[in-house]
Amino acid sequence: MVQLSFLSRKKKGRVTRILFATDMHGSEGVWRKFLNASGMLKVDVAVCGGDLTGKMIVPIVEQKDGKYAYYFMGENHVIDSSKVEKAFKDVRGIGYYPYSTNESEYEEMTKSPKKVDEVFSEVMTSTLKSWLDLIRQKVPSETRVVVCPGNDDRFPVDDVVNKHKDVINGENKVIEIDDSHEMVSCGWVNPSPWKTTREEEEDKLEERLEKHISQLKNVESAIFNFHAPPYQTKLDEAPLLDEDLNPIIQGGSVVMVPVGSKAVRKMIEKYQPFLGLHGHIHEASGSMKIGRTYCVNPGSEYAEGILRAFLIEFKGDKIIRLQRIEG
Repeated sequence: MVQLSFLSRKKKGRVTRILFATDMHGSEGVWRKFLNASGMLKVDVAVCGGDLTGKMIVPIVEQKDGKYAYYFMGENHVIDSSKVEKAFKDVRGIGYYPYSTNESEYEEMTKSPKKVDEVFSEVMTSTLKSWLDLIRQKVPSETRVVVCPGNDDRFPVDDVVNKHKDVINGENKVIEIDDSHEMVSCGWVNPSPWKTTREEEEDKLEERLEKHISQLKNVESAIFNFHAPPYQTKLDEAPLLDEDLNPIIQGGSVVMVPVGSKAVRKMIEKYQPFLGLHGHIHEASGSMKIGRTYCVNPGSEYAEGILRAFLIEFKGDKIIRLQRIEG
């Protein structure tokens, strides 16, 4: 496991300030707000806790008559070239990837899932690189930006992050946040109905977390940046789904159940770290304590373009500010 230090950029004994957000799912507007907020608030470390990338491409097809056709938000659209830029912006706004193509390639995509996958991977990685290129435009050099790929992020995401000079991939690393706090990160989660990229059974996840934690010098002062929230807390409540993955409604209300990780909860109860940073369950925003450990989940409203984050300030073993940020 790699260990990284920020100590050369910090003075001992000062207040440390972190901005934590997660689950942006391809929403460029939310990513820009995250970077802007990090710069405006002058944080020491900006942490994006997982699920950076989008889930879908929207082909915008140039037709023989010079117009462009695409299917978006349940409707077919036909536009002229003057409206293409706005179409791209609208698609990106809810976390999808617009893709400019022609009728021939589009026909190939309709017939070949492999082709769709190739196009998606190309657009995903190029878009992510353009996101990371914004960091030094928006965030001062004194601020370190850490991202940790989440369960929805395909493995090529790691390569893009690892190669970029302005960001640190937190996965499988111990990062020294200040003179007395280390952070360890894990984007893997317990099984879900969606069968995403980085899921594993609780026993395997527990083994993974134990390996990460074993590299820490002082667990009690550590920060656990684990994408999965701890089980049976208000940070992990999600709709109960039927066999078709639709929410179950009883008495006019959606039935909510805990879906977080038992392994994550076990690690927090066992080691009682200083702070737990979590995400994954968009509906379950909030903060709470498990024993002595403060745990947060900012939630996510990426499709609405809203940034949800926590501003956390601490000095030594004292949390001075735990403030929810929305915008």
